Amino acid sequence: MVLIINILFIAVIAMLVITWSRRSAIWGGATVGLIIGGLIGLFTGNIFLSIKNGVTIGGTIGIIAEVLGAISDRLNRRKK
Repeated sequence: MVLIINILFIAVIAMLVITWSRRSAIWGGATVGLIIGGLIGLFTGNIFLSIKNGVTIGGTIGIIAEVLGAISDRLNRRKK
């Protein structure tokens, strides 16, 4: 499980670097994950792990949203 989280974390960081100059769902998800992970970390005592997991989960959800949006755009263009 830890290996999967670490691989996803690296993928999220790579996607954040790729989408640096534009707005994307990846940035929004990672930001929300950062805030929620920080709040959870304050109460559990392991703040850095909570932030890492929050950013990973939020960024992954953002990547999924971007992929679904791209698929939708492609299907709409094909329909016309």
